[in-house]
Amino acid sequence: MDLRFTRQEIAFRDEVRAFFRDNLPESVRAKLIDGEFIGPDDYRAWTRTLSAKGWGAPHWPVEHGGTGWDPVRQYIYLEELQKWPAPAPLAFGVSMVGPVIAAFGNAAQKAHYLPRILTLDDWWCQGFSEPGAGSDLASLRTKAVRDGDFFIVNGQKTWTTLAQYADWIFCLVRTNPDAKKQKGITYLLIDMKTPGIEVRPIVTMDGGREINEVFLTDVRVPAENLVGEENRGWDYAKFLLGNERSGIARVGLSKQRIARIRELAAQEFSGGRPLIEEPRFREKLVSVEIELKALELTQMRVVSNDAKRGHTGRPDPASSILKIKGSEIQQATTHLLMEVMGPFAAPFRGAEEDGWNEPADGPDYAAYAAPSYFNNRKVSIYGGSNEIQRNIIAKAVLGL
Repeated sequence: MDLRFTRQEIAFRDEVRAFFRDNLPESVRAKLIDGEFIGPDDYRAWTRTLSAKGWGAPHWPVEHGGTGWDPVRQYIYLEELQKWPAPAPLAFGVSMVGPVIAAFGNAAQKAHYLPRILTLDDWWCQGFSEPGAGSDLASLRTKAVRDGDFFIVNGQKTWTTLAQYADWIFCLVRTNPDAKKQKGITYLLIDMKTPGIEVRPIVTMDGGREINEVFLTDVRVPAENLVGEENRGWDYAKFLLGNERSGIARVGLSKQRIARIRELAAQEFSGGRPLIEEPRFREKLVSVEIELKALELTQMRVVSNDAKRGHTGRPDPASSILKIKGSEIQQATTHLLMEVMGPFAAPFRGAEEDGWNEPADGPDYAAYAAPSYFNNRKVSIYGGSNEIQRNIIAKAVLGL
């Protein structure tokens, strides 16, 4: 198996790098490097830049705005985007609901929603998890009852990322309580401005406000917002989760973070010796770099296999390996970054409305190290927990 890029692929990589260099505002890139939150205005502006280039959703079918790139070029694009770094298109639209609508939606839904996802005219959030229905998603209890041309929806969703900005939410709801739990679920598209929807923020331990609870009380959803067939939502959800796991190893992101760790560890903080000179720290850093190289080679094998067999729309079971190791390495790099910051990483400097009015004790970028570390505890859970991924490997790869 030849894992080297061809001359044409290297030329494509150079084109991608040049585009990011020439079009992404340096202020946005600096925020990403420091681990700072990218606001909705920055997201929309960058998304429209990518869309104008035709790169808004490379993996979509060409007829809906995709690029027609093969798996290798998609891999190169994603890695370079993460390494620069540049904001990834909002996953809830481009990688989740968009592919579901393209595959299972009707013609009117495709014509209306897909172009608006590409330009982020519609900001989407995901209404899957509930209290008591996270990893066991099929146990969800939010119900929808048919009432003529509407569904009446009642229930609660939780861990709803960026719902405070969302125009729409795609929801799994229970429409047949008497069926086997996976068989009675329906996939609905719901306008967040509909009466009866309430969004309540969940302030996380890092001081962030990216996740929310969403309460739905007698929410009237037009039946035309049903995707596919009633009671087949579980099939569409599995398709969605397969798309969510694509690229979840985030090799480019970890490469960028390791480069940042090396840069900062070579500096002297408070007159002390640079951390990069400490043998134990170098040992830990090199160990993560070796694991990352092994992960990169594994991902390239998966990409190569995908290119050979043709993209089927179904994830390679080996992608579960990428998810496990990718999330572990992401967590390890945030831990190393916090170690570089030392005591300067300890305080979280929140917004002025939270009562923070003191300057940071160290460099401004140090204030984001601890929040990034705590926030990355979640990456081994979302997209299918690492425990679930091990079960997939045991069954689909090892045949146990």
